[in-house]
Amino acid sequence: MTFLNPAVLIGLLAAAIPVIIHLLNLRKLKKIEFSTLAFLKELQKNKIRKIKIKQWLLLVLRVMIILLIVFAFARPALRGFNIAGTTSAAKTTAVLIIDDTFSMSVLSQNGSYFNQAKDLARQVIEQLKEGDEAALIFLSEVNKQSNLISDFASLINQLNQKEISFGNAKLTDAMTMAADLVDKSKNFNREIYLFTDFQKNIFPPADLKSDLSDLLNENIKLYSFSFTDKKVFNLGIDELRINSQIFEKDKPISFSVNVSNYSDQDVKNGVLSLFINEKRAAQKSFDVETGKTALVDIEASADASGFVDVSAEIEPDDIEYDNKRFNSLFIPDKISILIVADDDESYKFIKLALKTISNEKIILEERNSNKISGIELKNYDVIFICSENIIQSSDKLNQYLKNGGSIIIFPSSKAEIERLNDVLKKFDLPVTTGLAGKIKDKSLTVSFDKIDYNHPIFVNLFRKEGKKNVESPSVNYFLKYSTQGKGTSIIQLTDGSSFLSEFKVGNGKMFFFNISGNIGWSNFPLKSIFAPLLIKSVFYLSQKENLKSNIIAGEPYAIELNKIKSAQIKILRPDSTTDHINLDLANQKYLEYKNTNLSGFYKVYSGKELIENLAVNHDKSESNPDYADKNVFEKFLKQINFKGNLISIDKNKNPLEAINQARFGSELWRIFLLIALILAIIEMSIARNIKKDLEGINT
Repeated sequence: MTFLNPAVLIGLLAAAIPVIIHLLNLRKLKKIEFSTLAFLKELQKNKIRKIKIKQWLLLVLRVMIILLIVFAFARPALRGFNIAGTTSAAKTTAVLIIDDTFSMSVLSQNGSYFNQAKDLARQVIEQLKEGDEAALIFLSEVNKQSNLISDFASLINQLNQKEISFGNAKLTDAMTMAADLVDKSKNFNREIYLFTDFQKNIFPPADLKSDLSDLLNENIKLYSFSFTDKKVFNLGIDELRINSQIFEKDKPISFSVNVSNYSDQDVKNGVLSLFINEKRAAQKSFDVETGKTALVDIEASADASGFVDVSAEIEPDDIEYDNKRFNSLFIPDKISILIVADDDESYKFIKLALKTISNEKIILEERNSNKISGIELKNYDVIFICSENIIQSSDKLNQYLKNGGSIIIFPSSKAEIERLNDVLKKFDLPVTTGLAGKIKDKSLTVSFDKIDYNHPIFVNLFRKEGKKNVESPSVNYFLKYSTQGKGTSIIQLTDGSSFLSEFKVGNGKMFFFNISGNIGWSNFPLKSIFAPLLIKSVFYLSQKENLKSNIIAGEPYAIELNKIKSAQIKILRPDSTTDHINLDLANQKYLEYKNTNLSGFYKVYSGKELIENLAVNHDKSESNPDYADKNVFEKFLKQINFKGNLISIDKNKNPLEAINQARFGSELWRIFLLIALILAIIEMSIARNIKKDLEGINT
């Protein structure tokens, strides 16, 4: 038994008052005038003995009445069982942790685990009384602020509106947040409720410890509810990868899909469908053994340019939220190209090669090097630099590269080594060690030696993919150049110099040729490989690296604002709702977008222009229906140094009865007062009886 108001127990000292009064009364001598002989004769020894017994009984009753009244005000309560009509009036603080991850979407006879959890949580909230307080914490949203409130209707409304999340669960973070909340409360009953399927992925590594003993002390009760009651059959798509690096409208694009079998039975002839802009574009069957992952290679083409939605889907199973995976690619409608040169000889063959591309696919502009400062470089997909006179604009070009731009450098026809090296230094690239050979002297030449045919610029470049052979040009004048480990040599000459090198600069890419694009340095512009290689290079460099397919639901994503022109952006979410966000473009370079709780496509608009297409996917760790037992949970509680009382409740039992049994909910003060009242009535009756007996003796 526990007392909710133990300070009142000091009143037990008052129980000594009747004893003291009784002892004082024994010392009083009372004079009675009567004949001694008559008194002795009339005295009834038995009656006196009965009176003394009644007096002692009266003393006991009075002491008991005082004790019972003091105990009643101290509010005694029993733990472990509930007595009808003795529900505690002690105030309660309840923090409800609900697993809202998609593993809770499994259907059982009583509905999905998630809906069962919501129903139980709703019952807990509904039985709270005035003066109580509560808070909701969802496992996938531990980064969101949660506060204790007494507006239970608001909590129930929040609970009713909550849907399954595609993010992951962080039980340690949720327990830490719950501990902080109950620690702030002054209520006597401080309780944490955990509704989950106890999937193993919610638990931290065994070596990760967190001491919450000060917050989760002996006064805290933790009620846990588990919902798993069946074997789960589940396949999940863990990855949708785009293999191609050059995208063209109506040209095949290669994809790879990882399908994992998380069930205990093999799967034969599973069906995978690939969708391009919500239209089924390809389909393929697959086999996957239990506990294994199948790699499915599949091809499809896009019939539209711009941002392209790509999704892969498998057939329904017990957990459908992981049956889809999303990715996005961009096919330029037109590639915008800028050529920077100061003399016609340096770029005329390059210009001719680029003009073999249809005007419907490219926009080609030419500028002198001294005009770069007035040009908005971000409007161009690829910039050709055929001049060394750009040192004054090198910082601007470098920033363009870092922001995701692409540059192809050809030395000018009259290249100056010092100026060229100054430019390369500005880009933090290796410098050339000098020139070799003679201009227009074909007597001594070098040719191609090693070619990286696996590079994307050579994919689909040859009619027969099995037979890859490039007719090498004769190079009579060239820069002695090496990537020095900072880049990749795509084509290497017989003297070891890198003919074509690729470098990454920030988010951008750069190609560097070690010859000028005219016939005085080589016959490269006259070879059949020249135009196709330049065109492939342009298509390759115009493709922006796709980093937007690795976003996991619930995680923030940084949206670059360098292409934003309006002061507000609109984000169209997968559920067709929109977020409107005001920007401070003068001081903001990035926007951290956090509302990514759904999987699918998030389309970012600046005005009416679609500027980004984010593919957000589920966390694959939620796909594995591997559940923890009670021992794993108890080990976790030791990891966080939980000192409170754990009460595990079977979901098939009446949860409210179990909670009321475990809670300090059976207060006995009413019973104590009732007994005190009964004893007071008995005391008054005995006192009157003794008075009559004494009057009878005195007369």
